[in-house]
Amino acid sequence: MLKKIRRILAVLCFIAVTLLFLDFTGTLHHWLGWTAKIQLIPAVLALNFVIVAALVVLTLIFGRIYCSVICPLGVMQDLISWLHGKRKKNRFTYSREVKWLRYPVLLGFIIAIALGLGGLMAILEPYGTYGLIATNLFQPIYEWCNNGIAAIAEHYNSYAIYSVDVWMKSVASLVVAASLFVIIAILAWRGGRTYCNTICPVGTLLSFFSRFSLLKVHIDDDKCIKCGMCTRNCKASCIDYENGTVDASRCVTCGNCIEKCHKDAIYYGRPRKNAQGFSDRSDGSDKSDKSENAIDKGKRAFLIGSGIALASAAMAQTKKKVDGGLAAIEQKEMPERKNPITPPGSISARNMHQHCVACQLCVAECPNQVLQPSGDLLTFMQPIMSFERGYCRPECNRCSQVCPTGAIKPITIEKKSSTKIGSAVWTHFLCIPTRHKNEDGTPVSCGNCARHCPAEAITMIQLDEKDEKSPMVPSINAAKCIGCGKCEYVCPARPAAAIHVEGLEDHRTI
Repeated sequence: MLKKIRRILAVLCFIAVTLLFLDFTGTLHHWLGWTAKIQLIPAVLALNFVIVAALVVLTLIFGRIYCSVICPLGVMQDLISWLHGKRKKNRFTYSREVKWLRYPVLLGFIIAIALGLGGLMAILEPYGTYGLIATNLFQPIYEWCNNGIAAIAEHYNSYAIYSVDVWMKSVASLVVAASLFVIIAILAWRGGRTYCNTICPVGTLLSFFSRFSLLKVHIDDDKCIKCGMCTRNCKASCIDYENGTVDASRCVTCGNCIEKCHKDAIYYGRPRKNAQGFSDRSDGSDKSDKSENAIDKGKRAFLIGSGIALASAAMAQTKKKVDGGLAAIEQKEMPERKNPITPPGSISARNMHQHCVACQLCVAECPNQVLQPSGDLLTFMQPIMSFERGYCRPECNRCSQVCPTGAIKPITIEKKSSTKIGSAVWTHFLCIPTRHKNEDGTPVSCGNCARHCPAEAITMIQLDEKDEKSPMVPSINAAKCIGCGKCEYVCPARPAAAIHVEGLEDHRTI
């Protein structure tokens, strides 16, 4: 029964979190958004003390059920391990805790959080890692399936389902997501929870509390016949049947061992008294040496010795856009910005760097295709804004609604319209009126940026006031500009827009 309950809850949580990343309509967040906010590290970064305290108490009572029920990366590993278990049964063995690997990684993760190293946080933090995989690998597949169903529905004159653009948001992010998925899948296929108990810093952190949990998995020495079935079915590799011990710091309370024991020698709960009057042990100690009964109560860490040097983010399109079906529109290049643009609600670039775990939920949810993963090493895979495919619409605040870490704080529509996240900059030599002339020699008129600016921060003036034939070019009122990027998006200049937005380090209200 324990195993069935755990599996049902785990599957429900996993489906709910996954749907958050797959849903491009933004409707499911109102029902399922809480599943992202109950993840441990996002709750810590968001300073949600209620959630953090609840998870700590949960671990102190039940053990590491967070890892086997709530964490989507842990459940994904269980699914992969379960598939291999259909083919090869009783394949696990007992292994000692890899202390030299776990503790340095936990220390490195804490340092990364303190310094705001988003790339390192994203690779180590399990929720961020799963979000990275779901956004870059699972969401495109989901969208392709949606587009196929939409095409069939359209054939029968039904438009209840609409197609969406499937585009690669970042080459580097895709490579990292695919690499992490392959590595974690191999570890789960071969060793079950190897990643969780030798790499994951959240697992290491929770192990400090699970050592002292009220309810644990115990071995009854009087009933155990040393058959080893519990060890061969423990995906956490934490049961030493020869010495009759269970390492509670690594046990994720999956219930596999209890199900496989036919002698009722393994149970979950408080320790029982055996025939000699001693309690059953579950701390992973050795019978022959009682001094080892306190098995390092204070340490747990992890190390990933991986240096990642990847290509910077690049945009791609799955199909060409056309102008009225007559000619292909040349793809606009991303400008080189001196300062990246962070979304309204992020308050400042510093706040974004310190709180974002690069789960990319905001990237997956952005309906305007403005957010994409950063390629900069210091902010690797954290969201930045660019306006080749759209602009930040004043009436949209979805990214601030879905962010579970406080990197993008909730912001109202009214507040967003008066929040300055950047300022437009005009580039003289790229502007169409300065580059092209009509047949009669007069400059080509444009003014797209001025016509579409929602803040009315752009007006068209003559480049040379003394020359009546000089081209009309944009003049930007920096006091009015909020950095929404609509001018950059609608600019027809190619290969780069003649007007682009430079981000502000600290947002301000105008």
